[in-house]
Amino acid sequence: QVQLVESGGGLVQAGGSLRLSCAASGRTFSSYTMGWFRQAPGKEREFAAAITWSGGNRYYADSVKGRFTISRDNAKNTVYLQMNSLKPEDTAVYYCAADRYGLGSNRDTDYDYWGQGTQVTVSS
Repeated sequence: QVQLVESGGGLVQAGGSLRLSCAASGRTFSSYTMGWFRQAPGKEREFAAAITWSGGNRYYADSVKGRFTISRDNAKNTVYLQMNSLKPEDTAVYYCAADRYGLGSNRDTDYDYWGQGTQVTVSS
C-alpha cells in the first residue's frame, strides 16, 4: 500500500513557475514508477510526465515537453514536477500516481495508487 500526498499548487501568472511535490509513504518507493497527471474542468484526466522507478527514464506529454521537468528523490520518498513557462491552459488539478516497476506509461489505468490532487491555476 502506498499513500501519496501532493503539495505546491497555487495561483500563478502566465510565464511563471511552480514546483509540485508528491510525498509517498512506505519503504518501497524506489520500486515505483511515478507519474503526474492533470485534469482540467470539463476535460478528461491526461498524462503530463512520468519517471521510472530507477530514475533512468523520463517521459513527457508533448504539451509540456521543454517546460516541465519530473524528478525524484528516493531518499525522501518524493517526486517533483518543476513547471516553468506556465500557460493558462496548464490550469488543472494535478495528481501524482504510482505504478510498481512500471515502464513509464501514459495511461492512467496502469497506475495503482493516486494522491488527492493539488490545484494549479494560471492566470493570463
